[in-house]
Amino acid sequence: MKKTIKIIISLMLVLTVISSCRNNNDTAADNDKTRVEDSIGEKIENNVTENNEENTEAEIDNTEDIDLKVNNNDKAENNNVKSEEKLSIVTTIFPQYDFTKQIVGDKADVKMLLKPGAESHSYEPTPQDIKTIQSSDLFIYTGGENDTWIEGIIESMGDNAPDTMKLIDMVNTVEEEIVEGMQHGHAEDHDHTDDSEHIHAEDLDHVLDDEHAEDHDYTDDGKHMHEEDHDHTDDDEHMHEDDHKHADDNNEDEDEDKHEHEHVHELDEHVWTSPINAIKIVEQITDVLSEKDPDNAEIYSTNSEAYIEQLNYLDQQFKDVVEHGKRKVILFGDRFPFRYFAEEYDLDYYAAFTGCSTDTEASAATVAFLIDKVNELQLPVVFSIELSNEKIADSIVEATAAEKLTFHSIHNLSVEELEANETYISLMEKNIEVLEKALN
Repeated sequence: MKKTIKIIISLMLVLTVISSCRNNNDTAADNDKTRVEDSIGEKIENNVTENNEENTEAEIDNTEDIDLKVNNNDKAENNNVKSEEKLSIVTTIFPQYDFTKQIVGDKADVKMLLKPGAESHSYEPTPQDIKTIQSSDLFIYTGGENDTWIEGIIESMGDNAPDTMKLIDMVNTVEEEIVEGMQHGHAEDHDHTDDSEHIHAEDLDHVLDDEHAEDHDYTDDGKHMHEEDHDHTDDDEHMHEDDHKHADDNNEDEDEDKHEHEHVHELDEHVWTSPINAIKIVEQITDVLSEKDPDNAEIYSTNSEAYIEQLNYLDQQFKDVVEHGKRKVILFGDRFPFRYFAEEYDLDYYAAFTGCSTDTEASAATVAFLIDKVNELQLPVVFSIELSNEKIADSIVEATAAEKLTFHSIHNLSVEELEANETYISLMEKNIEVLEKALN
C-alpha cells in the first residue's frame, strides 16, 4: 500500500515538473513570437514610411511634369494663335480683288475698297478706307490717272505704310488713243483729281490720328477746302476770262491741238482686260504672297497654277471667236476701257469716249458718227459697259438695226452680280458670247 502511494506521489511530481517545463516553453515561444511580430511591424512601418516618401517624391515629380506640360501647351497655343493669323490684303477694285481671292482661297483675308455698284473713276477714299489700307499687310491697286491720290497717302503713312503692288507695273502698258469720231476732253477730270490728291495728302495725318473720325466729317473738310480754293482763284479766273476775250481763233485751235496731244500720252490703266495680262498679274501676286506667307506658299502656288490654266483657256476661246468671226470691228456707245483687249486680239474699234473719261453725255456729232459707222459697216451689235446709263447706246440702237449688248470691263460688280458670285472668269465668258454675236 505504502509502495503504491509512493508511486502515485512520484508520478504527480513528474507531472508537475513536466507542466512547469511546458509553461516555460510556452512563455519563451510567446516572447519569441512577440519579438518576431514586433520586428515584422517595424519592417512594415519602415516600408510604409519609405513608400510614402517615394510616393511623395513621385507626386512632386509628376506635378513638375504636369506644370511643364501645361506651360508647353500654353506656349504651343500661343504659337498657334500667331501662326494662324491670316495675311491681310486690301485692293482698290474688283480685278485684283478677284485675282487675289482665287490665289489665297480661305488662307488670307482679302478686302475691296470700292463698294458694289459704285463707279470706280469717281471713287474717293473714306477715313475708314485709309485706316484699312494702313492696317493691311499688302495693298494692291491699279495705278494711273484714277489712283493719283494713293501715292500721297502711302507716303504720309511713313514706316506704318503697308507693302504695295501696282498693276501697271506688272505688264507692258500702252497709252490711251483717240480714234476717229471719239469725243475727248479731260481738263475738268484732271482738275478734280489734283484737288482730291491735295486734300487727302493734307488731311491724312488728322484722319490717321483720329480713331473716331467719321466719313461725313472728312467729306465736309474736303468740300470746305474746295470752296476755299474757289475763293482764292476768283481773281485768276477773271484774268483768264480777259485773256480769252483777246485770244484769236488760231490760239484756240492751238490750245485744242495741245490738249489732244496731251490726252494721247495718258496711260491706259485697264491692263486686266487682256487675259494674258491677267496671267502675268496673277503670277506676280502669287510670288509676293508666297514670300509673305511661306506656311501657305504651296497652297498659293497650287491655286495659282489652276487659275492660270483657266485664264489660258479663256484666252484661247477669245482667239477662236475672233479667228472665226466675219469682221474685226466692234463699236461702243460708251467709254472704251478695252485697249489692251483690242490689242491682244487685233480688233479695230469705235467708241464715244476713252476708257478713263468720266463723260456720260456725248455730243450730237459723236452720236451721229457712231450711227453712220453702224450703218456703213452693218454692225449687228452696239456695246455698252456695266454700270452705264446706256443713253448713247440706246440712241444708236434706235437709229439703226443693231442690238444693244453689255461688254463687261470688270471694273466693279453690281450688288446682284456679287451675290451671284460672279468672277473675272465668269464675266469674261459672258464677254465671249456677246463678242461672237458682234463679229458675226
